[in-house]
Amino acid sequence: MSMERYVRLIAGTFILASLALGYWVSPWFFLFTAFVGANLLQSALTRWCLMEDILAKFGVRRCGESDATHADQPD
Repeated sequence: MSMERYVRLIAGTFILASLALGYWVSPWFFLFTAFVGANLLQSALTRWCLMEDILAKFGVRRCGESDATHADQPD
C-alpha cells in the first residue's frame, strides 16, 4: 500500500474514532476531530505532512517509488 493511502486510512480512522468518542464518551473528543481536519488543511496548503515523515521512517514507500529507489537510500 502506498504512503498516500496510509495517510488517508489513518486520518479517516482518527476522524471516525474521535467522532465516536465525542458522541459516547465526552464532547471534548470533538477537538481531536478538529485537529485532524486542521492538519489535513495545513498539509494541503503547505505540501508537508507529519504523518508522511513518520511513515517514511517506518519504510513506507511513496506512490511511484520503486524498490530500487528505496534500496539506494541509507538506513
